[in-house]
Amino acid sequence: MLDQQYKDAKSRMAQAVQKFSGELSKVRTGRASLAIFDGIKVDYYGAPTPINQVAALANPEPNLITIQPWEPSMLGAVEKSILAANIGLTPNNDGSIIRISVPPLTEERRKEYVKQVHKLGEAAKTAVRNVRRDVNDQIKALEKEKEISQDDMHRGLDEVQKITDARVGEIDKMVKGKEDEIMAV
Repeated sequence: MLDQQYKDAKSRMAQAVQKFSGELSKVRTGRASLAIFDGIKVDYYGAPTPINQVAALANPEPNLITIQPWEPSMLGAVEKSILAANIGLTPNNDGSIIRISVPPLTEERRKEYVKQVHKLGEAAKTAVRNVRRDVNDQIKALEKEKEISQDDMHRGLDEVQKITDARVGEIDKMVKGKEDEIMAV
């Protein structure tokens, strides 16, 4: 009876951690990363299309990103989308390819990014804790309806807490890793 609750908790908590991982990849570090373009959409003949579906993105040097649209006519639209995304990078268009120079981060900017990572981490932990609360409520409801014993309820709550602690530890480790990556000069 409780196995379903555990599966539900693990699945929903894993989704929260996965979403957090995706958000984390968008936070800029000292190196040029193509992940910062993941959320950018380009107006491709009236349809918002992910930038990686209308252009080839490359990272030829640690501080340079090149974007070459499949169709030369899309150069302006891609450039406009990058500027509109407000990611703090300025594209340089040479007529056939867009080059984006990624400047090194200042100490102040690094600290801002670390704060952002910590906020994202707290939001992910809150999501995990909300799942724990929901599953605990379900387990308590099962006990109230006499479908499980009080001892089973307590064992169930302890198991859900162990699952929660593991996911929160995973999030903490990811935050620490990203913080180290950002602060590395």
